[in-house]
Amino acid sequence: MRTRFSQFLATVSVAALSLGALPVTAQQAVTETQAPANSADAPLVAPDTAARRQQIMPDSFADLVEKVSPAVVNINTTSVIEQPTGPVFPEGSPFSDLFREFGFPTPDQGQGDPRFGGRGQQQAQRANALGSGFVISDDGYIVTNNHVIEGADEIEIEFKDGARRKAEVVGTDKQTDIALLKVDATDLPYVGFGNSDDARVGDWVLALGNPLGQGFSASTGIVSARGRALTGTYDDFIQTDASINRGNSGGPLFNMDGEVIGVNTAILSPNGGSIGIGFSMASNVVGNVVQQLREFGETRRGWLGVKIQRVTPEIAESLGLDNENGAMVTDVPDGPAADAGVKSGDVIVSFDGNDITDDRDLVARVAQAPIGEKVDVTVLRDGKSEDLQVTLGRRETAEGTASDEQSAPAETSDDTLGMQLQTLTPEIAAELGMSGDQQGLVVREVDPSSDAADKGLSQGDVITEAGQQAVNSVSDLRDRITEAKDAGRKSLLLMIRRGGEPRFVALSIED
Repeated sequence: MRTRFSQFLATVSVAALSLGALPVTAQQAVTETQAPANSADAPLVAPDTAARRQQIMPDSFADLVEKVSPAVVNINTTSVIEQPTGPVFPEGSPFSDLFREFGFPTPDQGQGDPRFGGRGQQQAQRANALGSGFVISDDGYIVTNNHVIEGADEIEIEFKDGARRKAEVVGTDKQTDIALLKVDATDLPYVGFGNSDDARVGDWVLALGNPLGQGFSASTGIVSARGRALTGTYDDFIQTDASINRGNSGGPLFNMDGEVIGVNTAILSPNGGSIGIGFSMASNVVGNVVQQLREFGETRRGWLGVKIQRVTPEIAESLGLDNENGAMVTDVPDGPAADAGVKSGDVIVSFDGNDITDDRDLVARVAQAPIGEKVDVTVLRDGKSEDLQVTLGRRETAEGTASDEQSAPAETSDDTLGMQLQTLTPEIAAELGMSGDQQGLVVREVDPSSDAADKGLSQGDVITEAGQQAVNSVSDLRDRITEAKDAGRKSLLLMIRRGGEPRFVALSIED
């Protein structure tokens, strides 16, 4: 598992494309779509096996829109959220005394006050959000963005002909922000994936979706750039100037053959509106994820077991290399690469018969390689080329996020002190900018109504101590909680590291 802990906080930020009842944060970014109206036994537009038609200015996109639009759907989600019913003032506010007289919560009112729950009164409310998606099979499989449906209690698919169907989640992948849904249907019109590697800068593209909740809409543009990365390990975005906005999240980006070459996910914007810089996750990434979600309900990525960095011109010169191709190995923890003889300082220049251009290229190729199989790896070591064979492991297992491991209480927890926690792995530690030998528990999610949220804990924080003792597993933390309760204490002192910086936080352990 790799959770996107880093976020865009700049004035010009990546804006979410989904529409919800709450303000959309700069880290979200999605698109919306519409769906089937007429039955079909094959993709609405079959892949063109002949040479690609010359990219010239078409007289109209109407024929293409008419062919593919029945497979584009709107996605409506409903979720229950808690909202404070009154104002909450910080300690020392001149309004504290005034509003205390009227019964509103203030920080000096007990955290256990039943009226306020320590956070002010909370009232459950239903929130609706909108997104897009597209049908990829006649029996009702639908692709969208994970952030469109994340946290939803109900998901309803609206097709172009007005029909509505309830959808279930087959699987999700936060790493690529992709979700696979399923509706109970047959003979739906659907579209297929194209080869995103064939898309050239300057090619025409068509985006379909439900921008700003206005209903079905089409926009066109060109491929502006290829291989863009935002915040994720597996990012491979196609940049386009086709107009996409909030509500387009999860919608398809078509080439002129009617093939999906991208899933509209994010925009770069100073105000949340389209300025002609949109990003669609490349279909070659999405297709592999969807295949695994459909087969297993989760991703199963290859794992090499190395820490790597880009080969800079200075590094290449110092090693006597002719170019900067390849990925330099900085560390080799226990794992497949170590077993095969890969060493720190090696430069991986070939993987499974493919030349490696840089570190991102290696990560992508390893992720898509079959686990449990031997793969040829070529490294440059001391100026000489060496051929090795590595039996790839599974990344999700190495990170402790595989479904068959999530039930193990020593690895993860559903709810401990209002948090979902996971044992820190070397891979996650590296992503958080921490030492690979750092031990502790990484915070995956925080209940917004918990004391942990009150004290400022958030996703990506790492708990290294509890009760002034090291914690290396969820069971360690639960033991410290039990010891503190047995000693009659009402809170437990935790050491939290965020960005490597430590601080102490005392959390309530009262039931």
